[in-house]
Amino acid sequence: MAEINIAGVMRAGAYSPNHIGNDAAIFNLVAEQLRKRGAQVTVYSEEQLMAGKVQENIIVNMCREQGSIDKLQQLEDAGALVINSGYGIENCTRERMTRILVGSGIPYPESLVVNTDEVVRDKLINARFTNCWIKRGDSHAMHKEDVSYARHPEEAQEVLQEYFMRGIKRAVINRHLPGDLIKFYGVRGTQFFYWFYPFDNGQSKYGMERINGHSTGFHFDLDSLKKMCQKAADEVDIIIYGGDCIVSETGEIQIIDFNDWPSFAPCRVEAAPHIAKRIMTLIKEHNEKK
Repeated sequence: MAEINIAGVMRAGAYSPNHIGNDAAIFNLVAEQLRKRGAQVTVYSEEQLMAGKVQENIIVNMCREQGSIDKLQQLEDAGALVINSGYGIENCTRERMTRILVGSGIPYPESLVVNTDEVVRDKLINARFTNCWIKRGDSHAMHKEDVSYARHPEEAQEVLQEYFMRGIKRAVINRHLPGDLIKFYGVRGTQFFYWFYPFDNGQSKYGMERINGHSTGFHFDLDSLKKMCQKAADEVDIIIYGGDCIVSETGEIQIIDFNDWPSFAPCRVEAAPHIAKRIMTLIKEHNEKK
């Protein structure tokens, strides 16, 4: 069998806020699993990718820098196998994700996409948004303030002004949904799926889980959640994914966030073999098309 050479590109620390160790841990476990399956894995940084140091035609990555995403897309267009796709990673930026999920009919909170220099107070009042979430729309979150909870339209306007002052031009405003907050992880095209209540388990990135608080155990259809997440992964075009959803007291599920290659922190040992197996399958399919 021909030698399989894989470039593994780790995530820049700026895009692993409060999760540098967790992101590195799942990446290293997957690299180890790939090596056990006979692949040669050379690990690079995002800086090395952007500098043109990556020569392999198979690239497994956790990139988030815009320059890295651009480079991945160029390599993909030239015939490289890129997992997750650079196009899929870009689709997980907040504004793109919102438009894709809503346009695909995937349950998602009522939202406004705005310029940060807009006056939105009256829009929020007219739309009956009281408490809401403001999220930077132009890239992945880098700081705690890139995802902000507002208790009323006046506070939301203040947050937007702060975004504008920070040079953030676009934002997504989501209506706050009461209910049980659930975090999930999955691998598209496999049976692997893991979910849990992050606040109850003490899992937190920015501490925002406290807004919804402890779960009440509202009943929901797990198969429906799995199918919803697989469809979202299809639509945004990513293989290794995670995110968050809210389950209402009536069991309605709405996705509130969908991410490319998260940390899999509570289940990384279980997830790594599934991720590696899926990558090897995609490599086989890619080589058969040549």
